[in-house]
Formats: sequence, C-alpha cells, structure tokens
Amino acid sequence: MEERRKNKRTSMPSRHVIKKVENGNDREVVINIIDVSKSGIGFTCEEPLQIGEVYEAYLTIWTKEVIHAVLQIVRTELSEDGFGYGAVFMGMPPTDLARIEVYQAVSDTIGNDEDK
Repeated sequence: MEERRKNKRTSMPSRHVIKKVENGNDREVVINIIDVSKSGIGFTCEEPLQIGEVYEAYLTIWTKEVIHAVLQIVRTELSEDGFGYGAVFMGMPPTDLARIEVYQAVSDTIGNDEDK
C-alpha cells in the first residue's frame, strides 16, 4: 500500500472484531491490525469492505486498556493474502489519542532496547 499517513505508524499486531455502523446493521468482521497511528490504522481482512464504510471497534492496547474507536475505510488494496485497508479514526477523544502516542513511545523504547 502506498504511504499516505501524515502521522508515524507503529506496529500493533492484533486481531479484533469490528461492527459496521449503518441503520442497525450488525455485520461484524474480523480484522488483523498491522499498524496504528494517531490518525488511524492499517489492517487486513478476508472480507471485502468498501471505501467510506464506517465501523465501530474496541482496540486493546499493551496495557490491556480498551480504546473505543469509530473507523472509516479510506483505502483498500487487493493482495495475494486478501484485502489490505487503511482507516481513519473519526472523532476520537484527545485522551485516547494520547494513549496511542504513549503506546508508540513505549514501542519505540522497547524496539531500541532490543536492537542493542
């Protein structure tokens, strides 16, 4: 996928279920998160999703805290492994954005320690 994010990406391998937000439609899909930034996430999914669709997610970070997020699909790519997506956070509170920044700082520190 072509790099389009304005914010730093940090690896966040995890598996989550997201639920489509549309007229009471309870469609749930499983996603595999690849990375996260302050503005959104990159993930893969076995099912086709459409640009513009909005999903509700509960993302668990390293402290086991759960961040409630509303995601809008902004990028899609078909690959040999399935579908790759980019989604932006919609209306995320500043406190949750700060948690993502802390996650990135901790990940950077751990990654730098492992390189030594």
